[in-house]
Amino acid sequence: MSTKLKIGILFGGPSREREISFKGGRTAFEHIDKSIFEPVLIFVDSHGHFIEIDTEYIYADSIRDVYPSKNLNKGYRLYIESLGDLNDTQLYKLIYKIGKQIKPENLAKTIDIAFPVMHGPYAEDGSIQGVLEWFGVPYVGPNVLASAIGINKPFQNDLLKKSNGQQKKSKIITRKEWDTADRSAMFSLLTKNLGFPLVIKAPHQGSSIGVGIVRKRSMEDFSKKMYQCFFQQVVSQKDWIKLTKRQKKNILEKTLSLSEGIGFPLVLDEEVYYHPGDLLKALDVYLKTKEEAILTSVNAEEYVLIEEFIEGQEFSMGLIQDDKFNVYALPPTEIYGEIETFDFKSKYQSEVTKKRIPIDTHLENLKKVESLGIKAFKDLGMNVICRIDGFVTPDDEIIFHDPNTLPGMSPTSLIFKQMAEIGLSITQSMNYLVRQSIAQRINEGKHRHKMQQLLKRIDAAMTSAQQEKRKQVAVVFGENEVEYATAQQKFNELAASDVFDPSCVCAAKNGKHYLIPVNLMYKANIQDFGQAISKGKHPFVQSLIEKTEGLRAKYAGNVSFEVERIEESELKLKFDVIYLAASDELTNV
Repeated sequence: MSTKLKIGILFGGPSREREISFKGGRTAFEHIDKSIFEPVLIFVDSHGHFIEIDTEYIYADSIRDVYPSKNLNKGYRLYIESLGDLNDTQLYKLIYKIGKQIKPENLAKTIDIAFPVMHGPYAEDGSIQGVLEWFGVPYVGPNVLASAIGINKPFQNDLLKKSNGQQKKSKIITRKEWDTADRSAMFSLLTKNLGFPLVIKAPHQGSSIGVGIVRKRSMEDFSKKMYQCFFQQVVSQKDWIKLTKRQKKNILEKTLSLSEGIGFPLVLDEEVYYHPGDLLKALDVYLKTKEEAILTSVNAEEYVLIEEFIEGQEFSMGLIQDDKFNVYALPPTEIYGEIETFDFKSKYQSEVTKKRIPIDTHLENLKKVESLGIKAFKDLGMNVICRIDGFVTPDDEIIFHDPNTLPGMSPTSLIFKQMAEIGLSITQSMNYLVRQSIAQRINEGKHRHKMQQLLKRIDAAMTSAQQEKRKQVAVVFGENEVEYATAQQKFNELAASDVFDPSCVCAAKNGKHYLIPVNLMYKANIQDFGQAISKGKHPFVQSLIEKTEGLRAKYAGNVSFEVERIEESELKLKFDVIYLAASDELTNV
């Protein structure tokens, strides 16, 4: 009988960030420690159904490629909500094309632990956490309270102001105010009171969905960003009548896309339209007599948050706890490059955005970011893990914003790069997330005995996995971009295996071989890898390594941070298997 714990990876969900969550589910599935956990893939659709699916589906490019089935799309790539109100029989047929439905009350019979890899409303706001608590399902991540705070931007601002005294000017504009105001006067008053440029945010979204910066002193730019954050789209008569049917369809296909558009269903003149084909016909009729059509998402925001633009170095920093609930800051990542704002597209779809660890500033600023970040974590009621963004201003002031309780789950996510800086791989970081979450559930006193027994099982499984003898693998890569990227992927794959224990070896251009520590295997590219070696350990990062020694020992064991020379002849003596990135081959020694 298997002693592995069944961990349900919950991904997808109803929010606009479901595609990012879909990819995050793949990351969790591939990198979860297979020596401890047996992953169960549970896709959560946009109607809230829990569907256990086969592995093949998680490798689709998009949710729309597998659910709903393509023969229902009528010429568009649809999400299931565009099929309208489906009855139970219709839903049953769609669900059982890709898997089997699990009722929430039966989740505890199917899995030992739930690992939500979902973002935005219904996922990061405490909703899914509340459902899991109600049905007694242990789950990974912060609790209901922290999640609710982590999705409410205006409330966060109030708490951050109380935490560190930061002065960030802001204003809330309701939809009613927007619809009835003299918008030119509103724009002038906002720029007078908040300065220019203006930052406009949808208040209850994650992944920088619904974030825009008004950089032009024009009503057109201001209105465009306001509509974007209200999740509205304006279609003008003069533009629409010039378009061909194909061009109209292209516009609505872009509207369907959750990374570019506001998504369906949409409301036009109090009528809800689920399918873009139906909306196209309605717009043709509506715009014969109207100068413009305002399309509004059924999940639109009721107000937007407008903030002053902060000049400074932008950063993102993870914060974690140990099992005694001490809080540690991870090395903050500076985000820079030719970008308008660190929005959804620049986070997930741009190659322009650059990152460096830590922020390029003096040591006292870094210490201030660390201490204020830890204080904010505590003051905002965060637990287990949190990512907080912010700025270091030219006057050395630290301004925080947007605490996030479920950081992105991709192999290139900032949180994993920061965990690597203190010596943990993606797989070891996930072990931390799972175990610390159960410790947090015990601390909250809900289902306490059950959680204590579960923690004992996790600890026993971790101990057994650490003692088990595995094949030692040398992942050998050359000093070039392709082989470095291949080695990164292979190292992560093998680290999650219950058979192999990988180490990375660089076959350098000087003809020598070097053992590479884990922190150097999470750089963005081979150039950053080389620079990190030449610069050595930053003193601030070194201080964090020392502070997290106990936590690292628990999840990663004895970790070296030094690049060590190894003779090529020693490779066959030290390792059982050699993987060559250049040829993508595993060879038994």
